[in-house]
Amino acid sequence: MKKKHFKYINTLFVVIPMTLIMAFVGLMRNYGFGEGWFLKFMKAWSVMLPVAYAVAFLIIPNARKLAEKLAVKE
Repeated sequence: MKKKHFKYINTLFVVIPMTLIMAFVGLMRNYGFGEGWFLKFMKAWSVMLPVAYAVAFLIIPNARKLAEKLAVKE
């Protein structure tokens, strides 16, 4: 696999379970297992996934730079 594709696939494998868990917890906290909970869950997750995937490419490089600065100071 080409290294340039690895970054995108790796990020996707982090974002998918994270957004699934977040959507589930948020839905259960606010609505519980009421009528139509699965459809609400899928709607919430379908919005969260692309947003989180796009934002991850903005956050990850900045977080890496900050972590490197903090690690060097010690």
